[in-house]
Amino acid sequence: MTTPTIDGQSSDLARRLERFRAATRVAPAHETDALPHAPIPAVDLAERLAATLDGEVVTTAGGRFVRVDGRSVEIVVDRPRLARLPGQPPADRPLICLDTETTGLATAAGTVAFLIGLGWWAGDRFRQVQLLLPDHADEGALLDELARHIPLDAWLVTYNGRGFDWPLLVARYRLARRAAPVHDGHLDLLPVVRRLFRHRMDDARLQTVERALLGVERHDDVDGWEIPGRYLGFLRGGPAEPLAAVVRHNDEDVRSLARLIALLDAGYTSPEARRTAPVGDVAGLARAFVRARRPEEALACLEEVLERADTPVAAAVEVPPALTSVAPRMDVPWWSPKARADFGGPPRRPDRGPSSWHRTAAFTATWDAQRIALDRAHLLRRVGRFGEAADAWSGVAAGPGRTAVVAWIELAKLREHRLGDAAGALEATLRGVAAADRRRQLGFPEPALEADLRHRLGRLRRRVGRRAIA
Repeated sequence: MTTPTIDGQSSDLARRLERFRAATRVAPAHETDALPHAPIPAVDLAERLAATLDGEVVTTAGGRFVRVDGRSVEIVVDRPRLARLPGQPPADRPLICLDTETTGLATAAGTVAFLIGLGWWAGDRFRQVQLLLPDHADEGALLDELARHIPLDAWLVTYNGRGFDWPLLVARYRLARRAAPVHDGHLDLLPVVRRLFRHRMDDARLQTVERALLGVERHDDVDGWEIPGRYLGFLRGGPAEPLAAVVRHNDEDVRSLARLIALLDAGYTSPEARRTAPVGDVAGLARAFVRARRPEEALACLEEVLERADTPVAAAVEVPPALTSVAPRMDVPWWSPKARADFGGPPRRPDRGPSSWHRTAAFTATWDAQRIALDRAHLLRRVGRFGEAADAWSGVAAGPGRTAVVAWIELAKLREHRLGDAAGALEATLRGVAAADRRRQLGFPEPALEADLRHRLGRLRRRVGRRAIA
């Protein structure tokens, strides 16, 4: 039985506890009696592992490891074309895809990477190899082999590797009194996926990305939380067969990194390719260009979307079903006791606390024409095209809701501070006041925006009045 919590996450907590108990389960006596009580020689562990996984035992001065050569597949990537995208490596740098399986989810000294999957391109062929640690004492040999596969000018390609895989490996090198392999750069695909594709997925896990973007459905896959227990069971004398599923899991992870690179190359590197991409993807790419300080290319992406006359922008991307439940219910009238009061600003998720909506709103909001027009208006101002920015904000202000009030304020700022039109700024402010009053009458007050408008209105009236007297 679980104890209810204030934030309503008792079911999630119970699920996590079950996983923890399964991973740390103490075997019954009849199971432990069957396991050898004396330490198993490392050579025996390596031979058993290699025989089960169809690999080979490699013996070096630093110890031994098991090498499993994966199949070579054709994954075509045009590197010069890929380099046009923000954050992508130069075309002349080799790419090394890397994924690890570990004995835990931390990067502290007690966590070991017992399986390292690597992949790289040889022409249009994507080759893979997996390195396995048969015993902790042989870690030095595994680390030396990993360093041999990472050239000085290489870029690592990972999925959440900046936050987990690579810091863990750096810690292992330090504990072994070795220098971590030097490389030229690191491409972590998790931020890329979040920026471009998260709007149409329930989450950004790699398996979700495979289903939604790559059309890959895994069968008989092992859950990540099971992996440490399978390896530790093998070290205690258990069979090596459960690790076969772990090796397949890692093999697919590495290959998915290459497929994601190919997807970016084929679908988003040119206006022609982006023409068939979902609207939200292109808008997310625009934001990636902004982060790379390439605003003109970001504007080009947004204008490509707005020029799609044959496709209704508002219907091009739908909110994932799992996320629509967090939005306020629109089928309940505002005056109903069942409706949550709207005091302005974004609503909040009742199951996550008052600030969670701010973290999820960027993913739950539909990429419609209004949202894209907002991004375009901001960008036009940023690049100094103030006249076009004023026209863009005027178009947004003609729409409904809170956004229109914000647009009138932005238009007033532009006219006053950039275009030198105080009278026009006063007119925009008055229009904003009227829009805010309408929302208040409908039961949607905007206290912060109203305070801004009142302050701006008084100042502009005094300024315009002084000019009229002069």
